[in-house]
Amino acid sequence: MSDKQNGTQDEAKGPSPEPIRFFGTTWVNHDDGYRIRRIGAATGALAAAVASCLVLRFAYQGLQLAETGSFVTLLVVVMFAVCSALAFRHSWDAYSKRPDPDRQASLRGLLTIGFIGSLLAYSFRALVEAPGEKLHREEYEAALRQHEKRTSRRAGNPKKRRRP
Repeated sequence: MSDKQNGTQDEAKGPSPEPIRFFGTTWVNHDDGYRIRRIGAATGALAAAVASCLVLRFAYQGLQLAETGSFVTLLVVVMFAVCSALAFRHSWDAYSKRPDPDRQASLRGLLTIGFIGSLLAYSFRALVEAPGEKLHREEYEAALRQHEKRTSRRAGNPKKRRRP
């Protein structure tokens, strides 16, 4: 993997921005079809959420046909609603700060069940910015400041400098 792909920096050029899925590094300068990509990502995530709701509707109808009873049906509906709400909130927060890996691992099942909430969060966030752009921009600008600070220091040993 090259330096540009893994987000490391070349000392002469400075830090390189980390690519975002579906956007690459177009989020840095909002160029190369950034706005169209945002609209496409928002539309695609919303379409996927709608299709997922239709699939869940078929599952609900399957429960009705199986005559499992109103308690089981209610339990399944509430489970998907609560998990979707929690997944929405978790996904929304993950776009502005890095999630804790241990917490992320423990919530994996809940986030899988609440995938509709994650899709909706992605769709709504894409209407404002590339999902995760704020977090990536903060990290990239901090890396640029740090690189500028490192490269603007004096060079060489002052004792070895020739005196006129």
